[in-house]
Amino acid sequence: MSWELLLWLLVLCVLLALVVQLLRFLRADGDLTLLWAEWQGRRPEWELTDMVVWVTGASSGIGEELACQLSKLGVSLVLSARRVQELERVKTRCLENGNLKEKDILVLPLDLTDRSSHEAATKAVLQEFGKIDILVNNAGRSQRSLCMDTSLDVFKELIELNYLGTVSLTMCVLPHMIERKQGKIVIVNSLLGILSAPLSSGYCASKHALRGFFNCLRAELATYPGIVISNICPGPVQSNIVKNSLTEDVQKTIGVETAQSHKMATSRCVRLMLISMANDLKEVWISDHPFLLITYFWQYMPTWALWLTNKLGKRRIENFKNGLVRPIYALLNIYQSCRKV
Repeated sequence: MSWELLLWLLVLCVLLALVVQLLRFLRADGDLTLLWAEWQGRRPEWELTDMVVWVTGASSGIGEELACQLSKLGVSLVLSARRVQELERVKTRCLENGNLKEKDILVLPLDLTDRSSHEAATKAVLQEFGKIDILVNNAGRSQRSLCMDTSLDVFKELIELNYLGTVSLTMCVLPHMIERKQGKIVIVNSLLGILSAPLSSGYCASKHALRGFFNCLRAELATYPGIVISNICPGPVQSNIVKNSLTEDVQKTIGVETAQSHKMATSRCVRLMLISMANDLKEVWISDHPFLLITYFWQYMPTWALWLTNKLGKRRIENFKNGLVRPIYALLNIYQSCRKV
């Protein structure tokens, strides 16, 4: 075989690999590293059994679904949120649909903004189960309002809950993990912790802060390879996060149901989260297109991303003022129509 023919075969193989990757990406609902782990990586059913998992924000949405899927893996669960009745409901669901008994689930009411209570809560978990293998920092709140119309109290509330509350609880749990030289700290961030979008300035700021803090903490814990920090960034997921979002006033929320059909099913998002936890992935993006594509633009082509965001942002702000659907959803509908063809 001549060198020239070998070179052409090599070029052909490279082009074929690029085409395969492009086709995979067009149908992706997560970053390619995550989807590779789903295909070839370790299974949650193998890796997460017999662990003690503490989930904050467990009373609804991603937190509730995560608790339910974990209950089928034979873990011990700690469920935390402010609403005790909702936590009891989630506990009942876990007992009915999972493989756990009453003694395997601890309902631990917790307000992340009350940072003085975090140390006592951590001690209560350790007293109950003797260890904390995984802390899932899921609790948080979103925002929908124009920056110039928004009270400073709204920004303060979002930083207190999404950022400082998460950091505080993590710092209470971390000494225990350092002592054991193992553990997983999972942060349920957002694609808005990578990119930015109009009407969510306070939310974006809190999520960007989380990403920066935990990336720095990961580097400082390099001497403890058994402690894994996973930054999980979902896009739109079926939940009440928009309904419960703060507006321009800290006392007001959106308060109305929003369309869910365009969003990823919560069960699929949580399954991908469990795969990332089982494979110790440092950062994952979980979303359908076009949100996933836009995230890649923000990560690798920020100038183009800013141009696109500005274009879509003008329409988004106009539609928000008029109470209409956001233009990004129209873009989603176009993409889905093309995908069906």
